Parts: sequence; structure tokens; C-alpha cells
Amino acid sequence: MSDAAPRRVIPIKVEPLSTLSTAARSTVLDICARLESLPGALLPVLHAVQESLRYVPKDAVPLIAHELNLSIAEVHGVVTFYHYFLQERPGRHVMHICRAEACQALGSVALEAHAKARLGVDYHGTTRDGAITLEPVYCLGNCALGPSLMIDQRLHGRVTPERFDALLAHSREAT
Repeated sequence: MSDAAPRRVIPIKVEPLSTLSTAARSTVLDICARLESLPGALLPVLHAVQESLRYVPKDAVPLIAHELNLSIAEVHGVVTFYHYFLQERPGRHVMHICRAEACQALGSVALEAHAKARLGVDYHGTTRDGAITLEPVYCLGNCALGPSLMIDQRLHGRVTPERFDALLAHSREAT
């Protein structure tokens, strides 16, 4: 038997490796520190990260998980479940086209085809000039005025191909 004092264990909090820029890493850490005490902090953190960085970088997921004491799988599951969260850097404007049944009944399938042809991209794609990222959404809550789309958080209803072209021209001018 030894008379030596028991070993003192010092926990070490190891931060996951990341390729985030110093500024993006700092932003994510600041957001986590500010919001971690909220009940169900993950969604507010993800929304704040997207608002600050315009998307949720893949390398932010392990960092957020670490800071909120969650598994990477939990954070990744939420980011990929909600179509609102972008995982790639978007264009200067983000355009969401509603794909819900009510909008489909009012012509969103034709609008979707027109938008893809006009922009030259499929969903989750960004135009060559970096102006527009096209995203699907499964309800904008504007069912009576479909087909609907949202550009940079601004909702538009009764969107025809002609109206789409006008909105697109306006968005490109605003860049």
C-alpha cells in the first residue's frame, strides 16, 4: 500500500478541429456562449449562426455540438432536417419556392420549371454570377395566394412566370 496522495484529475475540454476562419469560429463561439442557457438552445443557436454567417458551415456543427454538450449527430440531424438551414455559402440572394400541395395545385410546378430554366440551376444551386441561390421550401404559409416564393425573407404570392422574371430582375439590380 502506498502512502502517496491520490492523483488529482484535471478535466481538459478539447475543442474539435475546424477549418472555419478565425472570424467565423469566433462568431459561432460567441453565439453559443450567449444562447447556451436557453432551454432548447440548439435551434436559436443555429438560427443566429445562419443569420450572422448566412449559412451553417459544416465545420460549425462539431463546434456547436461541443459548446452545447450535444452529439455531432444531434446537431447535424437538426441542420439537415430543417430545409431552412443552408449548409453551403449562398448567393447574394436566396430564393425559396414553395413545393407544398396547395401551391402545386395553383401552379408551382410550372413556376419551379421556369425558375430552374431561367436561373440555369437546380435546387440548392447558385447562379454562375453568385447572385441567386435556389432552395425548395415545403410551406410558406401563404396557401391562398400560391404559388408563392420568398426572396431574402420577403414573401411573394400569386407568382406567375412573368412575375418571377420581374422579381428576378429586381433582385439582380439590388445586388
